[in-house]
Amino acid sequence: MRRVSRGLLAVALAAGLSGVAGTAHAATTKADDDILARLKAIPGMTVQEKTSTLTGYRWFWLDYRQPVDHRHPDKGWFEQRVLLEHKSDDRPMVLYTSGYNTPETMFLSEPTALVDGNQISVEYRFFDPSIPQPAQWTKDTIWQAATDEHVLVKALKTIYHGKWISTGASKGGMTATYHKRFYPNDVDGTVAYVAPNDVNNKDDSAYDRFFNTVGTDPKCRTDLQDLQRELLKRRTEIEARMTAAAQEAGYTWNIVKSVDVAFENSVMDFEWAFWQYHLQAECKDVPPTTASTDEIYDYFDLVSGALTYTDQGLQQFIPYYYQAGTQLGWPSPSFKYLHPLLRHESTYQPRTYVPRDIPMTFDPNAMKDIDHWVRTSATHMAFIYGQNDPWGAEPFRVGPHARDSKVYVSPGQNHSAHLIATLPAAQKAEVTADLLRWAGVSSPAQQAKALVGPQVTEDPILAQHPRL
Repeated sequence: MRRVSRGLLAVALAAGLSGVAGTAHAATTKADDDILARLKAIPGMTVQEKTSTLTGYRWFWLDYRQPVDHRHPDKGWFEQRVLLEHKSDDRPMVLYTSGYNTPETMFLSEPTALVDGNQISVEYRFFDPSIPQPAQWTKDTIWQAATDEHVLVKALKTIYHGKWISTGASKGGMTATYHKRFYPNDVDGTVAYVAPNDVNNKDDSAYDRFFNTVGTDPKCRTDLQDLQRELLKRRTEIEARMTAAAQEAGYTWNIVKSVDVAFENSVMDFEWAFWQYHLQAECKDVPPTTASTDEIYDYFDLVSGALTYTDQGLQQFIPYYYQAGTQLGWPSPSFKYLHPLLRHESTYQPRTYVPRDIPMTFDPNAMKDIDHWVRTSATHMAFIYGQNDPWGAEPFRVGPHARDSKVYVSPGQNHSAHLIATLPAAQKAEVTADLLRWAGVSSPAQQAKALVGPQVTEDPILAQHPRL
């Protein structure tokens, strides 16, 4: 990385470029003034401008008309929601693939802040309100979603002619990877955070190895499993509290069939959920098995969510569970340490969480194709994981034929979308330099700003702690 170190040179450059910069600023200002009209001119695009809450950005809510089936575009349409944070049409564009709903608040992903760019947050098909009517669930596939993004990118490149970077976390990181696999030339680089890669859905031994070794505190691992067993021993008391909470909220258990099934699924989730969204330093908060039932229930609710498997808790994430049960795969850790206290271990799978009137058939080849492509053909990709995140037990790996791509693991971290900042200094500098290069950011000032660490804001959907 070149460093400008001579003050005289800096002054000369500033003087010599002042006229050009002024002209460029005027042109950009004019372009930004009519950005609303330019967006509205895109066929199939509906645009509303909202009040911005981020300095330097304008905020647009877009609805883009997409075919339900890209192979048969005459068979129906739906409106896909896209939120645009516009800085300038001469800045890089970051394609933030949420993988879920798109939050109705402004936020900057880590790559967007690092490249000082624009950002579009793309809602995943079948998540409310981007739902085809009637819902044709067989079209909720990774290829159809990737093609949604491809068509949208093509439309917006008529305005944003610069470099494009894709990013996402969790299911959003998977989504960015799948889009890159099917349309590798749409973007100039991809940063995928905490994206699991379940190549063989029948072999989940990686998760057992993970839970046997996660962290550096064996007592914490033991305490978590002891508390899971204690929860099952206090089944009657815990379920009574769950039932009361559900009745107070007006929630029901029709999809999973009973509070008993919901309770056991949340207990089986417990160890996973702790490591996914908590840090080892929080092990001290785990109640002992001698604690009161109220104390144990409150902690169980905090970590697993006592109402997670109510109909209302599941509703938002049914499109994810459908995809997990048809293409993505799902984790099935061993729960031998909970035997013989479990009654419903076989229900720990996506079919349990999707209404039975929605058919599901699993395709074991979908993830094998993605994995093969990443290992052999990935270009300009960075995969970043938290060391203590269970979803990283089955990560993406790049092979010798992948180009300019790498996998990073942040020590002691969990299921976060802000992991570049937590990497060891040399790795942080490396991935930041790669990202800036892919984004065409060559300004020494911007490079220095990126290395110091920009202001990043949280994706509110991830802040809800979804299971993936």
